[in-house]
Amino acid sequence: MEFGRVSEDDLSRIDFRLPCDPADNERVLRGNPQLHPRAYVGCAKWGRKEWLGKLYAAQTKEKQFLDQYLLHFNSIELNATHYKIMGPKTIDQWAARAGERDFLFCPKLYDHITHRGNLRFKGFLTQEFLRGIRHFGPHLGPVLIQFSDRFSPKRKEELYTFLGSLPPDLLFFVELRHPSWFNNSATRREWLDCLRHLHMGGVITDVAGRRDCCHMELTLPQSFIRFVGNDLHPSDYIRIDHWVSRIRDWLKDGLESLYMFMHSADETYSPELSGYLAEALNSTCGLQIPIPQWQNTPAGLDAASRSRAKGS
Repeated sequence: MEFGRVSEDDLSRIDFRLPCDPADNERVLRGNPQLHPRAYVGCAKWGRKEWLGKLYAAQTKEKQFLDQYLLHFNSIELNATHYKIMGPKTIDQWAARAGERDFLFCPKLYDHITHRGNLRFKGFLTQEFLRGIRHFGPHLGPVLIQFSDRFSPKRKEELYTFLGSLPPDLLFFVELRHPSWFNNSATRREWLDCLRHLHMGGVITDVAGRRDCCHMELTLPQSFIRFVGNDLHPSDYIRIDHWVSRIRDWLKDGLESLYMFMHSADETYSPELSGYLAEALNSTCGLQIPIPQWQNTPAGLDAASRSRAKGS
């Protein structure tokens, strides 16, 4: 992911501490911990040849990559649906391969809807997209609606009308990127109120170069977090540790569901980040998130695990 990417030299100058929780989060979480909170951790893609011999068996064929991915994770932020509307046949096949596993596909809305032209004219495309993803059945997780960093509050009425047209029986999380959604308090309040009214969530995006997108606002007792690492830079693990502490607090206060997806610049290292996160959440929060079983433990992950064990 290129959004918010900075040079390695700049990383040491960034304050990666998470903002304090907004006051409204207390009203959303209510302070009652869930007996069995749901927690899903994964990557954005399964079709990565770089993972052969590291995560996937070395001789795995591309058509088997999904089967390999399913062995290691309980969810995926499905980037493939951002570039093509998948028909029911394809999605039926993907869902069937998940079988009886507790596995969720979290599809990203088609980019011809969100990134090209006015939202008012995207009714047919939206219906076709939703018709396809409904075939995930019990394996359908929340839908990610991502807008570009050029989509500004000047289009807010267009946005609110579009969101209000979406079916209430599906769960949607909205990712906004234009700085004006965050740095104007009235605008920020307005779009958050819209999401609360529609029972939708706001994606929290933790990326080095755009700290404003790490807004910490919960409009539902559920959270969808997109974490973008920097090729296993030491700061990646420190940032994940910060998140584990915050998620622990949210779980104590009643967070019902967590969806957290790990990214790196070209997704080469997203499995390492996902594995480190899953292990840390299980250890700290008492969760039971699947932990990747490596063909060969990546050096960066092994070093980070030793550092965590020493408490450094």
